Amino acid sequence: MRGLRRDYDAVLNGLTLPHNSGAVEGNVNRIKMIKRQMYGRANFDLLRKRILHAA
Repeated sequence: MRGLRRDYDAVLNGLTLPHNSGAVEGNVNRIKMIKRQMYGRANFDLLRKRILHAA
């Protein structure tokens, strides 16, 4: 409860403002999925190319 009181402004803004991080979370989820699919198969360069190509 103390943490909520300390972050009261952030909690209030999160509940009342129309902004959200849905687009960012979607991209993070997509990148994590690609990383899981490529685990142990390739190096960072190929992973980077695949992420950029999928965008």
